[in-house]
Amino acid sequence: MNDEVLGRMDRYIAENMARWVDELAALCALPSVSADGKEMDACAALVGEMLEARRLATEMLPTAGFPVVYGAGGQGEKTLLFYNHYDVQPPEPLELWDSPPFVATQRDGKLYARGVSDDKGHLMCRLAALDAVRAVLGDLPCRVKFLVEGEEETGSPSLGEFIAEQHERLATDACIWEFGGVDASDTPVQTVGMRGICYVALSVRTATVDAHSGLGGSIFPNAAWRLVWALNSIKGPDGRVRLPGFYDQVAPPTARDLELLAALPDPAPDYLARYGLAGFLNGLTGGVALKATEVFEPTCTICGLTAGYQGPGSKTVLPAEASAKVDFRLVPNQRPEDVLAQLREHLDREGFADIEIKDMGSYAPGRSDPDDLFIQLVVDAARGVYDHEMLIAPMTGGSGPNAAFIEYLGAPIATSGMGYPGGLIHAPNENIRLDLFEKAIRHTARIVAAFGA
Repeated sequence: MNDEVLGRMDRYIAENMARWVDELAALCALPSVSADGKEMDACAALVGEMLEARRLATEMLPTAGFPVVYGAGGQGEKTLLFYNHYDVQPPEPLELWDSPPFVATQRDGKLYARGVSDDKGHLMCRLAALDAVRAVLGDLPCRVKFLVEGEEETGSPSLGEFIAEQHERLATDACIWEFGGVDASDTPVQTVGMRGICYVALSVRTATVDAHSGLGGSIFPNAAWRLVWALNSIKGPDGRVRLPGFYDQVAPPTARDLELLAALPDPAPDYLARYGLAGFLNGLTGGVALKATEVFEPTCTICGLTAGYQGPGSKTVLPAEASAKVDFRLVPNQRPEDVLAQLREHLDREGFADIEIKDMGSYAPGRSDPDDLFIQLVVDAARGVYDHEMLIAPMTGGSGPNAAFIEYLGAPIATSGMGYPGGLIHAPNENIRLDLFEKAIRHTARIVAAFGA
C-alpha cells in the first residue's frame, strides 16, 4: 500500500477521533456486567446498532447464556474475523474510582471508564478502522466478520459449544483477538499464545450454624481450618503443585519460544516498581528465566478466601462454612478437565472428600505459529505507526478462549490494540491512552487494507 493512501487514512482517523470517543463513551455508559446480568441485552443491542452502522449484516445469535452479536460484510477472496466481548468486570470497589465508572471521563490524555479498555475500546478501535478503510478505499477489500460475545469476563462458558455449532458461519482465514497493545517502553507486542485456565470454587461446611469459639473451639470442627489445611496440601512452599499427574503433559518452551522471549525487554524492573515487590519467587531475578517461568510454568493461585468474621472489632466465632476461589493457569498441553479430575483425586486421597469443587469456568491453552504469514503481516503493518518494531511474545500469562477458535476454525490469531501497562483493567480507574487509541486504529486499518490486498 502506497504512502499516499496510508496518509489519507491517517488524516481521516485524526479528523474523526472525537466522534469515535463519543461513540465509545456511549457504549461504556451501559453497565454490562455479566456477573450480575444487568444491561446485557441493552448493550448487545447497542453493539448490533454499531455493526449495522458499518453496513454489516447483523444478527443476535442465542447461546446457553448471553447472546453473541454477529456481523458480516465486505467483499474479496479472504475473510478476517474480529473477536471481541461486550461484557465488563464489576466496578467495585466504587470508592476507589476518581470518576463514576460508567461515565467516560477524559483526564490528562486518557479516557477512564469500566470496560473502556477491556473490551469496549478495542471493539471501537476495529469499527473505527473499518470507517477509515471505507472512507479511503470506497469499500472493504476483504470480507470481515465480528463475533462479539457477552460472557468473556465469566469464563466464556457458552463460547466453545457456540463455535463448534457455528463453525461454518464463522469460517475465516485469520482472526484478530480481543486485545493488544504496548509494553512499558511503548513497544508494540504481538501475542500469539494464551495459557488456559481451570477456575474453581472450593467450599466446605462443618456445621449448620456458626458457634461460639469458646463453646466449640476444642470440640467442633472448624470450616476455616479445614479449608486452609486442604489448600495447604495442594501447593508446596517450593511453588510446585502437588496434584497427581499435574505436570505430566506440560510442554516446555521450544528453542523458537526462547529466542522470541530473549528479544523481549526484561520486565523485572517494571514489575518490581509497579507492584512494590521485594523480589520474585524461587530466586528469579529477571531475564529469559523469569520470562519463560511467567508464561510457560503452570500455576495455582488462591484468588480469595472467605470464612468467619472480618468486620471491625472482635467476634469470637467458630465458622461453620468456608470457601475459596482458586485458579490454575495451564500451559500447552494441559487440559482443564484433567486438572479438575486431578484436584478431586488429590483432595479425596488427602482426606478432604468433604471439600466441594465447583467449576467456575475453564478453557484450554492455545497458540498460533509465530512465523505464520498472517502474524508477519500484522507485525509489518505496525511499521510507520509505532516508534519501535513490533515484538512477538510466544505466550502471555493470561487466559482466553482462543483454543476453541484454533480447534474449530483452524485460523491464525493475532493481536492489535491500545492496551498498556497502566490501563488498570479489572481495577478501579480503568483507562486507555487516547494517543494509543489513535495508533491502534491506524494499525488495524493497515491490517485490513493489507490483508485484502
